[in-house]
Amino acid sequence: MTRINQLSNGIRVVTEVLPYLQSASFGVWINVGSANEDESNNGIAHIIEHMLFKGTTTRSAKQIADEMARIGGNMNAFTSKECTSYYATTLSEHLPIAIDIISDMLKNSLIDEKALKKEKGVIIEEIDMYDDSPEDLAHEMLQQRIWKDHPLGYMISGTKKVVRRVSSQQIRDFMDTYYVGENIVVSVAGNFDESSILKLLEGKLGTIKEKGNKPQGEQKKPQYNRVLCKRNKDIDQLHCNIAFDCISYLSEERFTLSVVNSILGGSVSSRLFQKIRENSGLTYSIYSYGSSYRDTGLFHIYAAMNPSQTATVVKKIYQIIAEIKKKGISDEELTMTKEQIKTELILGHESAKSRMNSNGKALMNRGRVVALEELIAGIEAVNRANVIDFANKYFDVSKASISLVGNLKEIDIKVLTSA
Repeated sequence: MTRINQLSNGIRVVTEVLPYLQSASFGVWINVGSANEDESNNGIAHIIEHMLFKGTTTRSAKQIADEMARIGGNMNAFTSKECTSYYATTLSEHLPIAIDIISDMLKNSLIDEKALKKEKGVIIEEIDMYDDSPEDLAHEMLQQRIWKDHPLGYMISGTKKVVRRVSSQQIRDFMDTYYVGENIVVSVAGNFDESSILKLLEGKLGTIKEKGNKPQGEQKKPQYNRVLCKRNKDIDQLHCNIAFDCISYLSEERFTLSVVNSILGGSVSSRLFQKIRENSGLTYSIYSYGSSYRDTGLFHIYAAMNPSQTATVVKKIYQIIAEIKKKGISDEELTMTKEQIKTELILGHESAKSRMNSNGKALMNRGRVVALEELIAGIEAVNRANVIDFANKYFDVSKASISLVGNLKEIDIKVLTSA
C-alpha cells in the first residue's frame, strides 16, 4: 500500500512498504530539466546532475563512491527534458546510509570551480559520443527542429559552447531556484520501517528551503513544426526517424497509444518488425516509440537500412500505417497485445526500484500515485475502434517529420517527402 506524506518544507514523500523484500530503493525526483533552461544556460540541469557526485562539504567524490560501494548499494542519476532524479537501491538495513549520502549531495555539494572545469571535459566527451551515434542523432535532430525555439527542443546535454561557459555561480542560482521543497518528490519502496524513515527524511531533507524565485510568466506551449532534417555521415547504414505530432503523458488516450505502439512497432511481433524486417529483410533494426511530455508529445518510427532501400522502407511504413487506419486490427491481435502490455506492467512492478520509480514519477507528474490495477484497467478498456480513431487522428503522413543520418548521396529526398 502506498502512502503520501509531506515534510515541513513541502517536499512530498510517497512510500510503499513491501515486507516480502530484503531490499529498498530511494529516489529524489526534481521537477526540472532542459525544458526549464534558456539559450544562455542550456545543459545546466545535466551539469548539476554530474556535479552533485563530485564532492560535498563532508565527503569527497571518492568517499561518496566508496561509502555506497561499502554497503553494496547501486546509486545513479539522470536528467531528462522535464525532470532530474537521484536514486539508490540497497539492502533494507543500509537504506538510511543511502538516504544520508544522497541528501548530503543535494544540500552540501561544493560545486568546486576546479572540479567543474574537469567535469565539463567529461560532458563535452558525452556530447561528442551522442553526435557519433547516428541513432541518437536522428532522434535529437528531430526534437530540436520540431520544437523550433522552444526549450523542449534543447539538447539535454547542452551545446559545447554553452557548457564551456557555465559558471559555478550560475549552477548555484539554478539550484536555488529549482532544487526547493515545492519542486521535489521523494519516493521510497521496499522493506523498511515507514515511521523511522519519514523521521530520517525530515531531518535530512526538511531543511531544504521551501520555495525558489521561479521566472515570472507562463511559458509558451510548444508547437509542432513539420521538418526534414539531414546529416551526411560516411557510414554504411542510413538511419531514419519519422515523427508525428502526438499526445501528452496526461492525455486520456495514453492507454490507446500503448496499444497502438505495441501493434505497430513496439515488439518483435509488431507489424513493422514482422513485415519489413522478417518478411522483407529490408532492415536490421526497426521499431516505434512515443516521447510524451507535459503539454505535448511525438510518436516516432525508427529504421536503419542500406541507403538504397530507404524509399522502399519509408513507403512500406506508410502502407502499414494506412492499413491500420483503414482496416484496424483483429480481435486476436488486440487480445495478444493487451496481454503483452499487461505482462510488462506486472513484471515491471516486481522490484523495489521499479516501484520507487513509478510512484515517484506518478506523484510528480500527476499529483497522485497510479495503482497497477488502474493501469491494467486502462489497457483493458482499449477497443478496436479506439485504435482506428487514434491512427487516423495522429498518423497523418502528409504532416510527418523525417530525420536522416548517413550517406545521403543515394537518397531521393523528394520521394520521401511527397506523401
